[in-house]
Amino acid sequence: MRNALGELLRVVATDPGSVRDFQSFARQTGHELVEQSNSGDEFVHLIRRR
Repeated sequence: MRNALGELLRVVATDPGSVRDFQSFARQTGHELVEQSNSGDEFVHLIRRR
C-alpha cells in the first residue's frame, strides 16, 4: 500500500516519552503533528504526511 501525501496516521502509545518523541519526529521530517492527547495510560498522536 502506498502512502499518499495528506494521509493521516494515528499512533497509540503507552510510553509518556512518546509525546516529546513525536514532536521531534514531526520537526525533523516535516510531517504535521495534528494532535496529541492522552486518555489514561494511552497517548494518541495524529500525524499528517507531507
